Amino acid sequence: MELNSKAFGLAGAVLWGLVMFLMTWANLWFDGYGEAFMNSMMSVYPGFEMTPVGSVIGLAWGFLDGFVALFILSWLYNRFRS
Repeated sequence: MELNSKAFGLAGAVLWGLVMFLMTWANLWFDGYGEAFMNSMMSVYPGFEMTPVGSVIGLAWGFLDGFVALFILSWLYNRFRS
């Protein structure tokens, strides 16, 4: 069975973008929830901060990163499968 790379990439993009967005808001609402994870993400994604605007930036970075990572993963899977 061959994977649809575009669909797989979009699924990863939505998932990772939402994780970044929701974890930022969880950190803001629950005073430091997931702080170690968020600090590591701030070191990876330029412009990402623990603010409401930063949650949107994290959403964008997460969407881009999730798409690229899972697109490449499914593309490699399809190549190695043959």
